Amino acid sequence: MSAPALVELDNVSRWYGEVIGVNRISVVLRPGITGLLGPNGAGKSTLMNVVAGMLSPSSGTVRVLGQDSFANPAVAARLGYCMQSDAFYERFTGIEFIESLLLLRGWMRSRARASAAHALTLLGMAENMDRKIQTYSKGMRQRTKVALAVAHNPDILVLDEPLNGLDALGRHEMVELVRRWGAEGRNVLISSHVLHEIEAMTNNILMLQGGYLLAEGDVREVRSALKHHPLRVFLRTTEPRRAAAFLLEQPETLSVRVEDADHALFLETRDYAAFHDALQRFVLDAGGDVSLVTVADENISSIFDYLAGNRGGNRGPG
Repeated sequence: MSAPALVELDNVSRWYGEVIGVNRISVVLRPGITGLLGPNGAGKSTLMNVVAGMLSPSSGTVRVLGQDSFANPAVAARLGYCMQSDAFYERFTGIEFIESLLLLRGWMRSRARASAAHALTLLGMAENMDRKIQTYSKGMRQRTKVALAVAHNPDILVLDEPLNGLDALGRHEMVELVRRWGAEGRNVLISSHVLHEIEAMTNNILMLQGGYLLAEGDVREVRSALKHHPLRVFLRTTEPRRAAAFLLEQPETLSVRVEDADHALFLETRDYAAFHDALQRFVLDAGGDVSLVTVADENISSIFDYLAGNRGGNRGPG
């Protein structure tokens, strides 16, 4: 028997005036990790807001744990949501911020404090939880948002681009955490516009483009389709020439352009998974310093156009 559905969307659309956020999406999510993949503007955040009960669908139905999700306290008590945008009490410390929101749920102060500390420690914020949020880096703010999402030990996690703002080591640690949560039987819906990030966590993906569900299923099928489609990667490092020399030695690297003034390089690769492994070796084994890795959005968009053209009419009317 298959695992019970925790999240069910039936013909769900959400529009803003004449602008379509998501259109006629039907999907069932079961325990484990589901990756939501799409270029910027694909509708990922809209879909996650609908699942999390922050937005009501314009049409169709959303059931989470067998109930309507919109503005439902019973669902909110069992669902953790990390939004893409920031919304902090800047003068609070990290632990005060999470504790205060747990208190608003009706928790006792001792339990709220302990749970906030546990979540922040889990996310690598033990040494910084007593600092004011206004002093946090982007990566620390991202870790705090994810800690807030897991502090009440939810059954379902909805994580919108949780790897944004993290350095290479932080991204690796976050991937490992998500994989652990999936192995524990939680339902994790996690979005990214980077295929490899999703592939490192799960084989099960949903692909959105222009508000439509382009494809769902096994990420290995997507990887096979992209075998001959190079990816353009932007990398920021204090040692761009050393990084370029190291990465040019890798057979999957097609080209590298160094921008010394910006401490950056632009790279084309035919195999992002192999590139990512090589980059980890550069950081962990060769002692390289990398502060940012991202795939150019316009190239991601071209990938989805490429896939849409190869898979035919699965998008419905525009």
